Amino acid sequence: MNAERNVSATSAAREILRRLHDVMATKAGAQAKLNRVVDIVAGALSSEVCSVYLLRDGVLELFATRGLAQSAVHVTRLAVGEGLVGTIAKTREALNLAEAKAHPDFAYKPETGEESFHSFAGVPIIRQETAIGVLAVQHVDPREYADIEIEALQTTAMVLAELISSAGLVDDQTVQQARERESRPARMTGLKLVEGVGRGQAVFHQPRVIVEHTVADDIEAERARVYAAFQMMREQIDNMMGQADFAAPGDHDEILETYKMFAYDEGWSRRINEAIDTGLTAEAAIERVQMKTRTRMRATKDPFFQERLHDLDDLSNRLLRIVSGQMDTAAKRGLQQDMILIARNLGPAELLEYDKRFLRGVVLEEGSLTAHVTIIARAMGIPVLGRVKDLRTTIFEGDPLLLDAQRGALFVRPSEPVVHQFEEQVALKARRQAEYAKLRDLPAETVDGARITLMMNAGLRSDMEALDITNADGIGLFRTEFQFLVSATLPRRERQTQLYKAVLDAAGDRPVTFRTVDIGGDKAVPYMMGDTVEENPALGWRALRLALEREGLMKVQARALIDAAAGRTLRLMFPMVSEPWEFDEARALVEAQLSRMVARGHPVPKKIEFGCMLEVPALAESLDLLLPRIDFLSVGTNDLTQFLFAADRANPKLADRYDWLSVSLLRFLKRVSDQARAARRPVTVCGEMGGRPLDALALLGIGIERLSITPAGIGPMKAMIRSLALAPLQHEMEGWLRRGINIRTALTEYASSRGIAAG
Repeated sequence: MNAERNVSATSAAREILRRLHDVMATKAGAQAKLNRVVDIVAGALSSEVCSVYLLRDGVLELFATRGLAQSAVHVTRLAVGEGLVGTIAKTREALNLAEAKAHPDFAYKPETGEESFHSFAGVPIIRQETAIGVLAVQHVDPREYADIEIEALQTTAMVLAELISSAGLVDDQTVQQARERESRPARMTGLKLVEGVGRGQAVFHQPRVIVEHTVADDIEAERARVYAAFQMMREQIDNMMGQADFAAPGDHDEILETYKMFAYDEGWSRRINEAIDTGLTAEAAIERVQMKTRTRMRATKDPFFQERLHDLDDLSNRLLRIVSGQMDTAAKRGLQQDMILIARNLGPAELLEYDKRFLRGVVLEEGSLTAHVTIIARAMGIPVLGRVKDLRTTIFEGDPLLLDAQRGALFVRPSEPVVHQFEEQVALKARRQAEYAKLRDLPAETVDGARITLMMNAGLRSDMEALDITNADGIGLFRTEFQFLVSATLPRRERQTQLYKAVLDAAGDRPVTFRTVDIGGDKAVPYMMGDTVEENPALGWRALRLALEREGLMKVQARALIDAAAGRTLRLMFPMVSEPWEFDEARALVEAQLSRMVARGHPVPKKIEFGCMLEVPALAESLDLLLPRIDFLSVGTNDLTQFLFAADRANPKLADRYDWLSVSLLRFLKRVSDQARAARRPVTVCGEMGGRPLDALALLGIGIERLSITPAGIGPMKAMIRSLALAPLQHEMEGWLRRGINIRTALTEYASSRGIAAG
């Protein structure tokens, strides 16, 4: 019996769409069209009643009906949230009831004459992600409508939304007003990735496609469009399997395998084709199936399926963008006012595409503390909040947002008291910055006279403005790869030279340490990496390994750096050195370019100082061999920590194990520091660890005297240093490390009891 009803309902859906297409094509007035719609739907579903309610002046008004009293048309009105119809509009979810009067939200309207009807089913009419009306059917006998009948109603509602819009029955202003009424303030929480606050309108990195046309003119053409879109999407997913910038935010094996499972699910594509068979366009069919799947998966309490809903939603949106040709990100359109960027995840290059003047913050559904996009955001001074759930279902494009990454909070459509509190917080931050500014011309010197070298990290030409603002001692790490990340092709030598020379000019007499290009891993560039697929990109072909194999890349960069530093000292360091021979090869390559340029009469630096990054733990076992060959050593704590603990720094499941204040890491760093001091080679920590006051306190405690951090961290760090007596701390640290106690707890109590500004 159910099978027969399903077949009948499927035929009914096709018949409804065919006849609605004819109705839309007529020149009849809007009211006449709605009257025909309710007749068609009621007849196709064998229901005694079919009614359409539309928003007018903020309430749901009965616009057309078959089966209820005609005198109730334009008379019966329900507030959003009132009765069954109002509940559907408020929740934007379907209702299917065998006995309508038994529902707690049932509201009887005597003028409609509906007392004889028992069963009720209704679906929202959605326009621009907002409920603008309700389509409902009723039946004398108590029975639930079949799933396929509800689906037929939802399909009809999609077509109705287009008809209603084209007829001007609900205009854009009404939609906006409805959205404002149904969009109450919300507070969302997440993980602080980059400190700071921001205020602006929501903009989605990949804007949602609004389906404008729902009725197909040529079903076979629509089917071909979906087939081509599936092919493209599957190719994209296959390519993603080896791209770290997609995989990095979480357990990439699980995420990508789930994506691939959905992308190749024949049941999904079959359901979309069945929706097209009823007469829908490709876009409408994808959205129809997405809505149906979302309803079913939300009904389950199984957390596994709840998580999978997010993945399927993301893929459905991707398929929609492909089939509609709307593949551009918000960066392509350009920002025109203060915005908070919303995304599932971002790659480093994608973030750099946005106009920094208007980007006030980033909110991610994924993200990790040490992903490179987080590092770049910190360098740009952009607050970032990660691991925020349900962004798509809570936030509309253009919603006002307040981002307080410091407290791990995002305020959506904030109330006046929240806005006032936010403004007070911004004012407090400004006062703090003013206090830090007073320290600008004072040395980073401890209470007991120890001078700490405090430098800043940079990677963009615009970062150099912060050198004078903060009065940092120099640039301890200039990330040269940023220029490669934002370019579609390998940057020409002339462009590289211009950048490096501008950086040196801005620094004046202060030292600048250039790190040679560090691409690969989660900083893949297509024109260099090609179709390279790696099982674990973080441990793969990246940084110096890539540069030594692609000698042309490093030769061009070396000539550009030598040219830019003519007559000055050039400080050059190589990333991800594993063994001394790698450093030797890289240095020899640079010196060969130097000799070549000298032979041709080109001006060259008066001196080149060579250093390397200690990121691979194995290098620490060869320091006795390496230190005599180098002029300085820099420690990159981000990669070093993940390699030391075998804990992927981008995996949220391991976030609690990735602790910079662990005894193991601090003992490791102390051995490196002691060995370098004995060899009279300066050591600089330039990872994210050095920019966090409490963690930096531990570094000072183990003998590190040189830090290179983000510009925003210079003021707080100088305040911490100038409130500290170093010798007693170093004595305490030695005992803590020997006993193996909880360093974070001990340091927090120590700083608090001695008034050290490490909060």
